[in-house]
Amino acid sequence: MKPIWIVDDDQSIRFVLEKALQRDHLPTRSFTNPRDVLSALSCDDEPGPQVLVSDIRMPGGSGLSLLEQIRARFPGLPVIIMTAYSDLDSAVSAFQGGAFEYLPKPFDVPKAVSLIRRAVEESLREETVEEHITESPEMLGQAPAMQDVFRAIGRLSQSNVTVMITGESGSGKELVARALHKHSPCAKGPFVAINTAAIPKDLLESELFGHERGAFTGAQTMRRGRFEQADGGTLFLDEIGDMPFDLQTRLLRVLSDGHFYRVGGHSAVKTKVRVIAATHQNLEQRVKDMAFREDLFHRLNVIRLRLPALRDRPEDIPALTRHFLQQSARQLSVEPKRISDAALACLGQFAFPGNVRQLENICHWLTVMTPAQMIAPKDLPPEVGVAIDKACIHQTADECPPAVSDDSPPLGVLSFSDAPLPMPLPTPLPTPLPTPLPALSVQTLPGTPPDNGNWVAALTADAGILLSTHRSDVWDTLVRRFESCLISAALAATHGKRIEAAQKLGIGRNTLTRKIQELGLE
Repeated sequence: MKPIWIVDDDQSIRFVLEKALQRDHLPTRSFTNPRDVLSALSCDDEPGPQVLVSDIRMPGGSGLSLLEQIRARFPGLPVIIMTAYSDLDSAVSAFQGGAFEYLPKPFDVPKAVSLIRRAVEESLREETVEEHITESPEMLGQAPAMQDVFRAIGRLSQSNVTVMITGESGSGKELVARALHKHSPCAKGPFVAINTAAIPKDLLESELFGHERGAFTGAQTMRRGRFEQADGGTLFLDEIGDMPFDLQTRLLRVLSDGHFYRVGGHSAVKTKVRVIAATHQNLEQRVKDMAFREDLFHRLNVIRLRLPALRDRPEDIPALTRHFLQQSARQLSVEPKRISDAALACLGQFAFPGNVRQLENICHWLTVMTPAQMIAPKDLPPEVGVAIDKACIHQTADECPPAVSDDSPPLGVLSFSDAPLPMPLPTPLPTPLPTPLPALSVQTLPGTPPDNGNWVAALTADAGILLSTHRSDVWDTLVRRFESCLISAALAATHGKRIEAAQKLGIGRNTLTRKIQELGLE
């Protein structure tokens, strides 16, 4: 791993960060001014930084000016801005310049190390994602079902055979159709798409086959239809299941011999078009209901590709999310947002009734609405949090992610002793183990019964249940629960006096205040 570069004219700050990062097995390199940093970046013989941590005000240059130059040359490098001048302008300027995070001085060293560690992980992850997107910019998907689709596109690359694509709305049917066209012998021809469900029945015939001048009121000139426009290429008929029954007969004729008549025309027009159809409906059932011609169904259903719903391939959600965030940032000409693992876990629990299209829209929303560069669970759209909360009502505690809705109840109860203490919990807790494990010696609060070890059993039970699931945040979840219980007990013992509570706990007052805010114990 490349080193973390620290830029600060204050020797004590550099020393403290160097020692703390070394204890965390992170290599470092220090600079006293931005000039030396830019000089080192220009040297090809030395590795660049994995993360840059820079002060704002230094002799010989500004940290914000350095940030601007860094972002221009290394747009993927996370930059953390430090300053003792914790004013609004500095914070706004840092984030507008593309800073990964803003760290006001004085700061807690463990918090600074945690932030730098998170920036390192994000940097490594972004490098991997960028490589993956470069290798596969056209379509993304590591799920087995999507790999089957990719293989099918490869096998069909030498053929102009008719293809039927089925899948839920928003699952990417047109994207697959474009890929089939791009990797086919008719790739040099046009790709023409038409949604048969979006055009009124009276106009659909003209849209498909064109019309002659004077064929109907308003037909001032001859107009070529989509079949003629797609001559030599591909015609994509989306939502084919909604095509009117009488037009299905005309479509069948075209697919049979390639001839058709314009509306109001008397001369046959011949065209050579590859047809790709798509629908979200069950065409077999439509045939049974006499709403779709059976012969047309068999004419279209030569090769069928079934696209999975996004909820059936959750392993693709992280890559798709980052891809859409990058795409949204390019469209809006802003700095790409980053998304935390906790927020990705919440998205992974969402059912996505609108599939990939809905995820793309959510990423647009996040790019515009998220105030910080790092997207947290609380930044997700309300419908995501509400849907997850409703789903959790019917699930056990270990199946539910942390709640992201501001309307969710902030407090829960964990019995670390015989007297339950209030604390924020993402989910209800399971029943403690019946047999208590050996207990630590813990001084009980005034008015509470002596501890008998049940809190250890409860914690052990929680750990065992969470570790038996596919969750990857067990450590963070249990640490949050323990810290919440400990702080609540200290505040109860000191009647809400934070300074005294911090002294009893052996931590700084600022640390206690930050923990109270992070854990929702206000």
